[in-house]
Amino acid sequence: MIHPVIRQDLQRIAKTIAKDAKALEGKTLLISGGGGFLGRYIIGTVHVLNDKFFKKPCTVICIDNFITGTKKRIFADSDDIKVLEQDITKSFQVDSQVDYIIHAAGLASPVYYRKYPIETIEAAIFGAKNLLELARAKKVKGFLFFSSSEIYGDPDPNFIPTPETYRGNVSCIGSRACYDESKRLGETLCMVYYDMYGVPVNIVRPFNVFGPGMRPDDYRVIPMFLSRALAGKPLPVHDEGNQTRTFCYIADAVVGFMKVLLSPKKGEVYNVGNDENEINMMSLAQVVSEFFKNKIAINKIDYPATYPKDEPRRRAPDLTKIRTHLSYKPEVNLQQGLQRTIRWFRSEIK
Repeated sequence: MIHPVIRQDLQRIAKTIAKDAKALEGKTLLISGGGGFLGRYIIGTVHVLNDKFFKKPCTVICIDNFITGTKKRIFADSDDIKVLEQDITKSFQVDSQVDYIIHAAGLASPVYYRKYPIETIEAAIFGAKNLLELARAKKVKGFLFFSSSEIYGDPDPNFIPTPETYRGNVSCIGSRACYDESKRLGETLCMVYYDMYGVPVNIVRPFNVFGPGMRPDDYRVIPMFLSRALAGKPLPVHDEGNQTRTFCYIADAVVGFMKVLLSPKKGEVYNVGNDENEINMMSLAQVVSEFFKNKIAINKIDYPATYPKDEPRRRAPDLTKIRTHLSYKPEVNLQQGLQRTIRWFRSEIK
């Protein structure tokens, strides 16, 4: 059963993109990392499009090795969704026609990419190479590469909000480099295939996407806060909690991702996120605490040894480009998104 909150999200996404998504009708979409948080929402969106808007269904091929993804909730009961347990960094074949490809496989949580640094690098680079070659062979209509806002590193204060043109302030040997630098090189690889072979590539750089479906043990700040709050445990805030972020609710983010995938403009890079309500981590902890009857305690702590250093002090996107090109507009604010996420977390943890 799909949780009511997620069902509502998927229906809203599908309705919002229905006009653009007609391009997927009767086509085949291959997605790597379909067992992950973002991938499951994308697959769920196509599931709703098939059910409510398409006369001919879009076939989805989900490829995932489930190193951190979840096998359940990939709509395995649908004949139009095929799940292939496969390491995207290894060679593989797809005999059927493929019309669109999304490369969403990766390890986005700092705790997990610190635990699996080699796998993180290989997924971003070798995985992209394999899928770009497949895209070239199949002459796909669209290829979407999931990069990250992490490629900007710790931005210069003069470049916050951060536009796509900012080149980044990133250490190539730091503890975050396995993720940051592999995403940067993945972007380069995509643009080379666009320039040399005409592969219709677009790139998204998500900014702190959250929502129902995140693993409670993801260790990123919102799922960590919610998991601990539901267990009645104090919320740990690193250092003084002055680091700031803007957070984007998953339904808004998926609308942005799909708009970029289906855009007639190719060879483009887009920030996807929410450019409002920048908040520091201490204030975020206080907001989360207020959602619970017995207010949850907040503890300042040192960074754990397992947490990568060089955490960006601020992270906020400049969304001028995606607003102008694709009429993207996030609609769910932080408080609304948290309320919806808490409803799902309550049922999941219970």
